[in-house]
Amino acid sequence: MAVRLDDRLLEILVCPCPDRAPLTAGTPADPQADFLTCTSCGRSYPVVDDIPVLLLDEAVEPTAG
Repeated sequence: MAVRLDDRLLEILVCPCPDRAPLTAGTPADPQADFLTCTSCGRSYPVVDDIPVLLLDEAVEPTAG
């Protein structure tokens, strides 16, 4: 299932990391995943019941590769 957020909301949401970079829907491996991914640090934040959980403790770190 893909992230279903209002486009205007997605435009103003930023990563809580110090870079405050924009977020994109999905993950690099799965663009349809229920996550928002930081364009700078690569952390992915879950979207639960259409609510982004933008907490660093809940983020999935990018895999090294």
